[in-house]
Amino acid sequence: MPVPLAPYPNSSVPFTPPNGGQNQLVCSGCRNLLLYPLGATSICCAICNAVTAAPPPGTEMARLVCGGCHTLLMYIRGATSVQCSCCHTINLALEANQVAHVNCGNCQMLLMYQYGAGSVKCAVCNFVTSVGASPSTEHKPNN
Repeated sequence: MPVPLAPYPNSSVPFTPPNGGQNQLVCSGCRNLLLYPLGATSICCAICNAVTAAPPPGTEMARLVCGGCHTLLMYIRGATSVQCSCCHTINLALEANQVAHVNCGNCQMLLMYQYGAGSVKCAVCNFVTSVGASPSTEHKPNN
C-alpha cells in the first residue's frame, strides 16, 4: 500500500535520549538513522561505512519524507526546500503551521496540502479534491 506524503512527525521538543548525550541524523550513504554523541563532527556508519558530517552544535534540525522516493530526509529547520540525495526531487519544507490535511474524496487517503491551495490531487488514485468546497466541485482525472 502506498505511503501518504507527509512530513516526518516532529515534536515541539527536540529529541533527547534518556542519557541526554546523543543526537540523530540520517546516514549520507545508506539513509539509515544514526545516533551519535553530542560534540561529534562526523559519524561513520556501522552498516555502509559512509562518513556523514554532523551539523554544528545547537543547529535545529527537522525531518520530512521525500515525495519522490519516500526516503527520510533531515534538514536545517527554516529551509524552504530540500533536495533528496537519492532521487534529486526538490521537496518543499513546510512548517506544521503552513499545512493542512483533508481526506481524498475518492479513496479516503489522508492528504496534506499547503494553506491557500484550492484543491489537492491524490498521489494514490489521482482524484482531485477541492479544499473547503462541496463534493460537487470534485472531479476525477481524465486519464
